[in-house]
Amino acid sequence: MHSLSKRRVLPCLLAALWLLPGLVRAQPVTEYDLKAVFLFNFAQFVEWPPEAFASADSPITIGVLGEDPFGTALDQLVNDTPVKGRRIVIRRYERVEELDTCHLLFINVRNAARLNAVITALDKRATLTVGDAEPFLEQGGMIQFVTQDNRIKLRINLGAATAAGLTLSSKLLRPAQIVTTAQR
Repeated sequence: MHSLSKRRVLPCLLAALWLLPGLVRAQPVTEYDLKAVFLFNFAQFVEWPPEAFASADSPITIGVLGEDPFGTALDQLVNDTPVKGRRIVIRRYERVEELDTCHLLFINVRNAARLNAVITALDKRATLTVGDAEPFLEQGGMIQFVTQDNRIKLRINLGAATAAGLTLSSKLLRPAQIVTTAQR
């Protein structure tokens, strides 16, 4: 990560961690606490097409599909904090068939065949898909968390995001590794 990018991303992460005072002081910050901060911040750096929202005051829905590794961290971050003038709603889903409107979805599916079925079901929807399993991007996911040297790094399948009608800010793209995959 370039030093300029670090200077921009680090304040966002620190500010988000400040919103977790009980969590930060009561116990050590975990990998998924940090990933929750990233998810919350992704909502600031993505533009959805207008038709992704039923109305001008519809919330941004952040979902977790599969087992929820975040505990209460994601809920504590949101805590009535609007993003782009919209409130944020957190939803948890066991199966992709349960999804209705979801703007940002963390997919906690490790099985490659099931992951492929989930990504296929979301095809052509304006849903930013995020995960940390291999081969997430190769299956058509958009943002993958990768842990290297005890640091969380981002890999982004920009083609998949663009195909879904999403625009990712350069502030999100700059510190990430852009990965080109075959389009579905």
